[in-house]
Amino acid sequence: MELLKNTLDEVMRGISRKKNDPSGEDPQQWLKKVLTKKELQHIKVKYFHKGTLGLNVDSSTWLYALSLKKEALLGELKQGNPKIKNLSLRIGETQ
Repeated sequence: MELLKNTLDEVMRGISRKKNDPSGEDPQQWLKKVLTKKELQHIKVKYFHKGTLGLNVDSSTWLYALSLKKEALLGELKQGNPKIKNLSLRIGETQ
């Protein structure tokens, strides 16, 4: 039982460290640096997995607008965080 308690304590400390880690691991913060406030209102981060940042966009209009600047956006995001390899845009729920 003591082993389980120690393991849980270790896991909780690890989670706490990740939340308080100022290393810039929050995709929302990455986007705030490269998108306008108006653009940010129309997107939501869905995932960041294996170098791909998945974003939901609220309409086909915004999907088209962001797709036009996808390469430039990806380049700016890579400058801030080299872990980003690809950007996936989809229409979906943003609230």
